[in-house]
Amino acid sequence: MNRIASLSILLMGQNAIAQERPNVIIIYADDLGYGDLQCYGAKNVETPNVNKLASQGLLFHNVYACAATSTPSRYSLLTGEYAWRKPGTDVAAGNAGMIIRPEQFTLADVFKSQGYATGAIGKWHLGLGDKTGTQDWNAPLAASLGDLGFDYHYIMAATADRVPCVFIENGQVANWDATAPIQVSYEQNFPGEPTGKNNPELLYNLKPSVGHDMSIVNGISRIGYMKGGGKALWKDENIADSISAHAIEFLTCHKNEPFFLYLCTNDVHVPRFPHQRFRGKNKMGLRGEAIMQFDWTVGQITDALDRLGLRENTLIILTSDNGPVVDDGYQDQAEELLNGHKPAGELRGYKYSVYEGGTKVPAIVSWPGKLAKTGVSETLISQIDWMRSLATLISARMPKGAAPDSQNHIKALLGEDDDRDYVIGLAQDHTLSLRTKDWKYVEPSKGPASLSWAPGVETGYKNEDQLFDMAHGDEYRNVAADHPHETALLKSLLQKERK
Repeated sequence: MNRIASLSILLMGQNAIAQERPNVIIIYADDLGYGDLQCYGAKNVETPNVNKLASQGLLFHNVYACAATSTPSRYSLLTGEYAWRKPGTDVAAGNAGMIIRPEQFTLADVFKSQGYATGAIGKWHLGLGDKTGTQDWNAPLAASLGDLGFDYHYIMAATADRVPCVFIENGQVANWDATAPIQVSYEQNFPGEPTGKNNPELLYNLKPSVGHDMSIVNGISRIGYMKGGGKALWKDENIADSISAHAIEFLTCHKNEPFFLYLCTNDVHVPRFPHQRFRGKNKMGLRGEAIMQFDWTVGQITDALDRLGLRENTLIILTSDNGPVVDDGYQDQAEELLNGHKPAGELRGYKYSVYEGGTKVPAIVSWPGKLAKTGVSETLISQIDWMRSLATLISARMPKGAAPDSQNHIKALLGEDDDRDYVIGLAQDHTLSLRTKDWKYVEPSKGPASLSWAPGVETGYKNEDQLFDMAHGDEYRNVAADHPHETALLKSLLQKERK
């Protein structure tokens, strides 16, 4: 068959897919590492539901999050714009104003423009309300996800280790309790309110190791100060159940129309405090049990799709927002109980760092009967491309200027060979790296070699050009001096991207 005929068949196939209007679910894990899943070689934890998803679809070896921390990764995925292009996209406080602005065209807008029902459930961490620190948590918020293309949302404002410790449903606190009005501050405590620093005797569930010693909710101290909440306050052990239940309700409500669901789990992020049914089931303790709980959530969603008869026409993308971190602020014995487990696999570095362990993440795509192939994919791809790729899948048009950094690589997501020329990663201190299939360049940085709040993380910040030979998997020996041409070329590409 000649090349033109092959291309014609591929295009006809894509047109048929577009007419089919597939449902799309992105399952976005939090701090789940490249080596944390059984199908990626993890030895100390079983993940049967994720394994099943991988066995029916594509398991990617070269997918990259856009940043080594949460907020910028999520911003990039949902806007198709690198977070380092926009000030204010660092890890957000729980009372941050909306980082994605209503005038921006988002991934949710892509689907909404094509008549899809759109939902966001779970961790958000991209700000709420118009301005930081001005939210009235006791009334509908002035700006929320409804202004960003989401028809429905049930979200955590930031992360489980940051206040406010309540879910937000369609722009207002879920189960709001009039007898316990909510106040939130990231500047000073409220008079008479206990903190983890001053009242450690009240920490009956988890104690902090570094920081995380402010307001206490559910026997765990957090970052930030909060007063009130009453019956609206979450219990950490029930967060996964609540996220799963609301996701299944969304699927059920929209089973007769196409839908897009942005489903963000919390489990592996600190504080790790999974449901009692997982306790004592993994020798790695709370972190291992949290991975089991994540796998359970995946099973809840896929089982619901099967019951509703939706599985065959639903594209599922499962991945993580950044690499793993073990000790991230709580005394949960995660470091002591690894028992040989390698959260980042054989990669160097963790969350926050410039190394592969910071941004190279697990990624699985499953769509029964619709992928060009199943098994393992070595295609180089970035999460920045998912906005334009999925827009192409459903034949959506985007306004001029939208998703400026996103490229269409839908063929890669569906099993074709379609490498990106290079991917760009953002470390915690804003250091950028540029990775091709064969090389990785890291720009000079004056950042610290280690982090006070995550003592086990090797940042990789050095005040010199770094070049690594990734064709041979060597991210330990800087070969910039040995390969000046490659160093100059990749450095030039990165400088052009910055402009």
